[in-house]
Amino acid sequence: MRLAFDRNKSKGWIVGFISIVLLVAGGLVVISSAQENQETFFSKSLHYTGEGMRYWYEEHGGFMEITHIPYDKLDCQNCHVKSCDPCHAKRKGEKSFYRVAKAKNMDTCLTCHSREKTTFKLGREKGSLDVHIDKGMVCADCHKGEDVHGDGTYYHSMRDKGAVKASCETCHHPKEKDIRAHKVHKGKLDCSSCHISNSISCLNCHFDNFLKTGKRKGNFLPPIQDWILLINYQGKVTSGSVQTLVYENQKFIAYSPYFTHAVQAKGKECTDCHANPAVKLIQKGKPVPMAVFKEGKMVSWKGVVPLVPEQLEWSFLNKVEDKWIPIENDKLPKTQFACYGEPLTKKQIKKLAIPIKK
Repeated sequence: MRLAFDRNKSKGWIVGFISIVLLVAGGLVVISSAQENQETFFSKSLHYTGEGMRYWYEEHGGFMEITHIPYDKLDCQNCHVKSCDPCHAKRKGEKSFYRVAKAKNMDTCLTCHSREKTTFKLGREKGSLDVHIDKGMVCADCHKGEDVHGDGTYYHSMRDKGAVKASCETCHHPKEKDIRAHKVHKGKLDCSSCHISNSISCLNCHFDNFLKTGKRKGNFLPPIQDWILLINYQGKVTSGSVQTLVYENQKFIAYSPYFTHAVQAKGKECTDCHANPAVKLIQKGKPVPMAVFKEGKMVSWKGVVPLVPEQLEWSFLNKVEDKWIPIENDKLPKTQFACYGEPLTKKQIKKLAIPIKK
């Protein structure tokens, strides 16, 4: 047994050494070495499994309760990465080379992460571009290997504790005594609740037409980046977002914590959240018109909104040929939180309704 162990160890060392030599010489990947790492880590990563989408869709009151179509019958799973090649392989002539630089190029990430791509596009247009992107940083500056390749743990979602290692506190260490907002809130707010300017939201995905045509483009409304929702998540108030969907005249809303990459160096003013127009409406028992269809177009609310689902108003539309037509039934939409957060409490709303002096 001892002799066999030593031989296997030596063999592994030789394969690793050959891998390094080939990478230095030309960049060719040794499959046996890559496979071992992939089976241990990458095959359990969210990039590989696509579990985040399946988990949202099928479990905890997900959209499948309306469609009754299993996730494995949809084409969503085809987008997820099944090998190292999409991020690392680069062809030159007839040869393929392993390139770390390709994976660190932000365009590689944005090929799949279209929501972030749209966030940056709208941020440039509206003057709210993420401060890190504005300074020339790329995704890999914050999201290191474990975020991309996994850490050997099978996660249901990137919102599971430990699934994403990137954190504001990795680089930023603000002192509470130096910043009033930090001192007042005493760690009850996540950085995103104050430092994210807005949250991108996808509205009215018309699932009927998507299934008929097989195309996403044109079957949902243009993404909105006008508000930020406040949601309870892991013991703190954090930034949230929403997605609304339609299937056979049935309405669906999914709320969740969401870190939109629209970070600003300066935090919000007190009045952006406290006693703001949305809070005043909620306190009076009135609805906040988050996205309302008027005169042939969707009009969205602007600003910070505490997440109180029963008081947020959304329009739901069917697409008839090339026109969006409001759904006229009075059925309430099915609302999902899954395990990703909770609405703000009455106590929190009461505190938010108190005007704050600067």
